[in-house]
Amino acid sequence: MTLNRRRMLTMIAAATLAPGTLSAQGLDLRPRPRPVPEPGDLVVRSGLPGRVAFALTDGTEPLALRQAGALLAPASTMKAITALYALDRLGPAHRFRTRVIRAGDTLILAGGGDPVLTTDDLARLADDLVGLKTPSPARFAIWGGALPGIAEIAPEQDDHLPYNPAISGLMLNFNRVHLGWTRVGVDHQISVEARAADNSPRAYTVTAMPGDQSDLFSYHHDLEREYWTVSRAAMRRTGSRWLPVRLPELYAADVFQTLCRARGLVLPAPDVIDRLPEGQDIAHHDSPPVEALVRDMLEYSTNLTAEALGLHSSGAPDLVQSGQAMRGWLDGLGQGMRLADHSGLSDASRISPYAMTRVLAGPGRDLLLSRLMRRNPLADDDHPVNAPVAAKTGTLNFVSNLAGYVTGTSGTEGVFTIFCADAVRRRATIGEELPAGVSTWTQQAKALQADLLNSFAGRLA
Repeated sequence: MTLNRRRMLTMIAAATLAPGTLSAQGLDLRPRPRPVPEPGDLVVRSGLPGRVAFALTDGTEPLALRQAGALLAPASTMKAITALYALDRLGPAHRFRTRVIRAGDTLILAGGGDPVLTTDDLARLADDLVGLKTPSPARFAIWGGALPGIAEIAPEQDDHLPYNPAISGLMLNFNRVHLGWTRVGVDHQISVEARAADNSPRAYTVTAMPGDQSDLFSYHHDLEREYWTVSRAAMRRTGSRWLPVRLPELYAADVFQTLCRARGLVLPAPDVIDRLPEGQDIAHHDSPPVEALVRDMLEYSTNLTAEALGLHSSGAPDLVQSGQAMRGWLDGLGQGMRLADHSGLSDASRISPYAMTRVLAGPGRDLLLSRLMRRNPLADDDHPVNAPVAAKTGTLNFVSNLAGYVTGTSGTEGVFTIFCADAVRRRATIGEELPAGVSTWTQQAKALQADLLNSFAGRLA
């Protein structure tokens, strides 16, 4: 038996040194490569309710298509198109300037449409004014005319959603305030702050109080102040959340007043002005360059940044006309699209998966968009993909999308778009915050997207 064992080991070693020896006898010991699963089979196997549409191309010809011409809600994948629009129209190095202007006896805080201006930035401006020994002015004015004033990005969304604020040429802290509460006795102590990393002054133009209403929040405003009422029954012992701002110029003026007053510079009550007079710039703050704004917008999916960049790029007076201008910029690539905004929050926007891949394969590659996109965005949801991916996600109630670039094992880069939508449940829950069943459906959609990307990578090998 020892001799037979040695003979067998010798035969195996010989077969290893001389490929094909055992193969010729039908004894090939190497595992056969597993076939790449068909994308359509993966969709059926997933059982995801609703419609799944996708397109994969290598930039010259389609490699996989399913309902690729269907016009569907792009959600935040729209921001990929907005990024290209801003990079092309504004340039990657462009910055937005917030200025303090002296015009006669008036001090003016003039917004330049910076979408990422913070309370800390205004604090540095206040420091600059004090350092210049600026005297208290007779008048204090605020100007936000660098962009059109828009009360909210998508009116169909609930009023209290922080990702649906007002738009203006002067936007502070993404036009949000921080609401916090602590139970004291039988009621709650509430704070409303213009919160930033180092400075969090009280926001005097926004008030909040508990109430016995059935709705989670109710809201109204007058010419000088915003008023929120929070359902007392929904408030725990302590809690916090962000709320959107609808009077952005007054909010910024109020915060700037507080910061200046803390440094010994007293400013009068502000006047919101429509026309910016001639004057001398005495202090300013510049935003990060457009390329950095685009990178952060694609990473954190900030709606306000998208709308600000799109409106700056088009010069249009409202979001619908600005979306149409962006579609015109796409020329033939935009055929059949309906673009009603720049963030994808509006329910009126529609894009097909095939059209999206054409944009990403054309201007997207020309402007090197993939280097600014998030790497492996599904990994955070425990759906890893066995291939390099750079992509933008897009999520609304019962809408889960992904669009970008995937690289096969051979190094070939593919361009893809995957749109998943349950139209019936989407229509029933537009504007709601976390309706029943949406979290489970979204996770199921993301799992399918990961499987599809692995299949796409195999087709590019």
